Amino acid sequence: MGNADSKLHFRKAVIQLTTKTQPVEATDDAFWDQFWADTATTVQDVFALVPAAEIRAVREESPSNLATLCYKAVEKLVQGADSGCPSEKERQIVLNCTRLLTRILPYIFEDADWRGFFWSTVPGAGRAGRLDEGGDEEARPLAESLLLAVADLLFCPEFTVQSHKKGGPESAEDMQSIDSCEYIWEAGVGFAQSPPLNYIHDLNRTELLKLLLTCFSEAMYLPPSSDSRNRNPWVTFFCSADNRHALPLFTSLLNVVCAYDPVGYGIPYNHLLLSDYREQLVEQAVQILIVTLEHEAGSAASAALQALDPSAPPAAMEDQEPAGPDNLFVNYLSRIHREEDFNFILKGLAKLLNNPLVQTYLPHSTKKIQFYQELLILFWKLCDFNKKFLFFVLKSSDVLDMLVPILFYLNDARADQSRAGLMHIGVFIILLLSGERNFGVRLNKPYTLRVPMDIPVFTGTHADLLIVIFHKIITSGHQRLQPLFDCLLTIVVNVSPYLKSLSMVAANKLLHLLEAFSTSLFLFSSSQNHHLVFFLLEVFNNIIQYQFDGNCNLVYAIIRKRNIFHQLANLPTDTASIQKALQRKKKSQTGISRTSSIETESMEGSRPAIPAEPGTLKASLEATPGIDKLTEKSQISEDGTMVALPNSHSPQTAADSSAIAGASDTESNSERDHEVFHTESEAMRSRLSSVSSTATTWSPTPDWVLSWKTKLPLQTIMRLLQVLVPQVEKICIDKGLTDESEILKFLQHGTLVGLLPVPHPILIRKYQANAGTAMWFRTYMWGVIYLRNVDPPIWYDTDVRLFEIQRI
Repeated sequence: MGNADSKLHFRKAVIQLTTKTQPVEATDDAFWDQFWADTATTVQDVFALVPAAEIRAVREESPSNLATLCYKAVEKLVQGADSGCPSEKERQIVLNCTRLLTRILPYIFEDADWRGFFWSTVPGAGRAGRLDEGGDEEARPLAESLLLAVADLLFCPEFTVQSHKKGGPESAEDMQSIDSCEYIWEAGVGFAQSPPLNYIHDLNRTELLKLLLTCFSEAMYLPPSSDSRNRNPWVTFFCSADNRHALPLFTSLLNVVCAYDPVGYGIPYNHLLLSDYREQLVEQAVQILIVTLEHEAGSAASAALQALDPSAPPAAMEDQEPAGPDNLFVNYLSRIHREEDFNFILKGLAKLLNNPLVQTYLPHSTKKIQFYQELLILFWKLCDFNKKFLFFVLKSSDVLDMLVPILFYLNDARADQSRAGLMHIGVFIILLLSGERNFGVRLNKPYTLRVPMDIPVFTGTHADLLIVIFHKIITSGHQRLQPLFDCLLTIVVNVSPYLKSLSMVAANKLLHLLEAFSTSLFLFSSSQNHHLVFFLLEVFNNIIQYQFDGNCNLVYAIIRKRNIFHQLANLPTDTASIQKALQRKKKSQTGISRTSSIETESMEGSRPAIPAEPGTLKASLEATPGIDKLTEKSQISEDGTMVALPNSHSPQTAADSSAIAGASDTESNSERDHEVFHTESEAMRSRLSSVSSTATTWSPTPDWVLSWKTKLPLQTIMRLLQVLVPQVEKICIDKGLTDESEILKFLQHGTLVGLLPVPHPILIRKYQANAGTAMWFRTYMWGVIYLRNVDPPIWYDTDVRLFEIQRI
């Protein structure tokens, strides 16, 4: 009954506030205390009892009352931080103010006239309860007082951390002199003791972090901007040397995330019986981490280059004026360097990302985490800001423990429009990894896991898995993924010189992609489509020149499909043939035959990728840059070192430049029906031609076709066919062979030494940071955070401008 009374009391206070037309004095404690002193309202209650319309009404009609409410709530947090909240009543006041500010702040941010309010000093602050003691501190803006109070409260003994003192309550002096590095929340990076779990502390931390995230969310209410100097003032101050808890808080957040074990003791269904308060804390912690690591001095690239001097002692992390980025969270992240710390982080992230893939005999018996998108963003930032971590990941076979879940998510999300952001970040991470030789070498490890995926059954390596899934994305993903095709094939090109033995399934998939991409219909449909053919030819050339010995499956597939290469070499370039191909396109769009596909057998236990449910919310994304902006070319010299090549922006300077010119920007809005197609090739041709057809202003000419046809790198493949086809035909006639195993055995022991052209230098296209991807990441990250915070729905129905919320 008491709880119902307190809700009623709180609701009455809200109604009073919305109906008062005269300003209420800040000194009228009897009025203001109704909002926090005598109530025990949950955060869900606060959201229900303070409707959006009423907050907006007070903002428009009684602005001074809204200002006083914010000011008084911050004042209470500052008092709680100063006193250390020794009593239960004080803790309740702090939690109530935290919930109220979490509710109100988005409505402050959505109004441009109010946005500067928290960065102003409040007139009369000295009289009305004094937010800051001392004359020189009198002018501290409200936002700074709020952020510093929250930071203090996150290390408040008996409220958010275990007290180290026996007996009586902490005194005020203790809060000011407390060394929060002794109160780090979890063992891991830079801290060895694991404090006992306390669910009350976890709940209180979660509420404070929710308020912190809401403070940082001002970024959602500003339109997208590629200007990296537009930094979020909340993040900039919180991650500066003004926050004395920056180091222990960064370490606490990172360790809480990486040490989390969602399965616990592995008792089936335990997550249905017990609430896991740690999971809520981990979700908020990872979201705070990715947001604070977003705002660095200058671009992501410059921050990454400001890596720590390895000779500097670890104690340097506590210096007041650290080297490198101003943002201390970015600074500390870039300076982690101990192998055991890297191992802890990588193993923790891999364990969490693999959690949704875990198979059990009892359905739904283990907890499945939902925050894998935030984990992928965190992994990206770790690799981007700390190059030593990236190299640690690549030299360890644990990189495959990261790759498999990413491929699982890519395959699972390929038909779902609402998960396009997940598709992009997964591909970007693999593109970043593929720029390093070690990644290609690691892919040769046999793939023995049996994670149920909607892909053909195969026996082979992680490289085969990657190719089979990329093929599935290209042939049966939704149409908005076409801009990613260049990225997918760039990854395959980057790893191809190191692939020792492709399976027959993967070899056939690559040939099938070439078959679909090399039809005149597809090539003449868009000015960019021929780049995909260049990428695939480069893959074949790399494998033939550098890994011929173990790749008899691919060589056999090339021999079987040799007509594709002959057709490419003889591609017509006259106007009549071009027009004829385009006429065929118009006809082919009318219908697709609906008989069964060549390959229907998928892995046991898998479920097909399904489109989003109608009505699903999704956040819009910024366009991603073309592949020429996303990557820079490096050539591998004879001693194995990489030499960066100047980026050529004219696509016709060389065959290779032609292959890497910009990604297709044609994007169709129509959704493809889910149909079973006559053959994969026919399905894909029809689909690709309909995607390309949106580019209406451009039309192919004979000169344009000739400009790239003459640069097609076909010499190596034609020489291989010239040498091997007669030999294979002779064996078949002599021995009357119809069994391919004998031919494969012959190819396995064959050699082309001295018969092929001189091997070309290996070209790797490495990801490079740029303003376009930085802006894409910012909108994607905040879109994820918006959609994932539904209980309570912090930003729902507010006027966000960084992205649009759309219903599918």
